[in-house]
Amino acid sequence: MRLDKFDLNLLVAFEALMAERSVTRAAQRLNLTQSATSASLKRLREAFQDELLVLHGKTMIPTPHALSLAPEIASAIVLLKNLISSATGFDPAVSERRFRIVASDYTTTVFIQPLLAQLRREAPHVRLDLLSPREDTSDRLAKGEYDLSIVPIEFADLRHPTEELWRERHVVVGWRDNPIFAQPIGVDAYAAAGHVVVQIDGRNTFIENALSQRGLLRKVEVAVPSFLQVPWLLPDTLRLSLMHERLAMLMAERLDLRIAPLPFDIPPMIQVLQYHSTRHLDQGLRWLRTRCHAVARFAPPPPDHKSE
Repeated sequence: MRLDKFDLNLLVAFEALMAERSVTRAAQRLNLTQSATSASLKRLREAFQDELLVLHGKTMIPTPHALSLAPEIASAIVLLKNLISSATGFDPAVSERRFRIVASDYTTTVFIQPLLAQLRREAPHVRLDLLSPREDTSDRLAKGEYDLSIVPIEFADLRHPTEELWRERHVVVGWRDNPIFAQPIGVDAYAAAGHVVVQIDGRNTFIENALSQRGLLRKVEVAVPSFLQVPWLLPDTLRLSLMHERLAMLMAERLDLRIAPLPFDIPPMIQVLQYHSTRHLDQGLRWLRTRCHAVARFAPPPPDHKSE
């Protein structure tokens, strides 16, 4: 197969067909007619000398050769997209580019919000699409579906560039009138209290994994999928929660909460920025990364505090 005779758009059709396992759904994904997508599949079969997808009932099953091609073609598509975007100059003052960023609601509250304030001054027409972390975030980053991912380093895919943004401590938070705050909280009192915890997409967070690794047990009474839900579930209860310190400081006064140090040692959470390894020449992404580091560098850390 000669490259000068091959339509590179067929690679995009291949990726859609592999993802959807259906000509009809792939056509919808590509915004093409079903006949045009069928024609693309025929040309792909001719080019690769393989059936690629075989109809079984109402589902198309990929051949072994198609499965072996899939990751290589996905990487090629990412590389081609990045070559095109890197060749385009980026002027933040006039750009209308859309960046897709993976960030939790905690990250959105303590970091993306001040980042937006800076972007409003420098890049008023740039758009951010924020997406929640998922179990397949690393795989989707590898496919080029995201521009940036901001996650704890434990959840980062170290096959791609990883840049530290900030470090975050965790603290004990509860209702201001909870009698447990009358004296320094010990490990036994902490373990005996009811707790609100966070599980995102059915997975433990950084703090849950840290506690598990140290064999620290407590009584879980409520589990929620969002960091921002936690502080609202503490007032008028005797429950506690471990929260990111910056988020706890933002919510404490509003919800009449108190903050206390952890009764045990947990290392700080290291929050990192990641992007696809082929995107180092992308001028727009390079600019956004510098803005992220500027916001993280100049945002003051929360002050040391004692239980009130």
